[in-house]
Amino acid sequence: MQAAPPVFRFAPSPNGYLHLGHAYSALLNFEAARATGGRFLLRIEDIDAARCRPHFEGAIYDDLHWLGVNWEESVRRQSDHLPLYAQALQKLCWQMWCPTKKMCARSLAKLRWAKPTRRLFTHLMLWQTRPHRWASSISPVI
Repeated sequence: MQAAPPVFRFAPSPNGYLHLGHAYSALLNFEAARATGGRFLLRIEDIDAARCRPHFEGAIYDDLHWLGVNWEESVRRQSDHLPLYAQALQKLCWQMWCPTKKMCARSLAKLRWAKPTRRLFTHLMLWQTRPHRWASSISPVI
């Protein structure tokens, strides 16, 4: 069985212009993908609607092209997937991965009807990185 090619990503947030660190990260991952026969994907972290701007997203594309960085088409824009994140958060709430039902209800409301923030998605992803921290404080629900 042949192993799948490695996948490398660059995921800038369009809340400002790219800086030297962004350029280095993009080039490093792009070159690593080429050297290993892997894939290079671009994901736009545009979930912070209060700070992200369309002209910054356009500038990201322009700057990456100028650097010679090419990605597979179909850029993944995080804001296009909010319904999937809402489903995942709802599932976590029902499984009691969240510390309180009240926090889940607030988070779901923000995700469905308001402008989501990076804090909301950090909350959503905490269960993947630190489930053991919450496990001791959660009572099973029958």
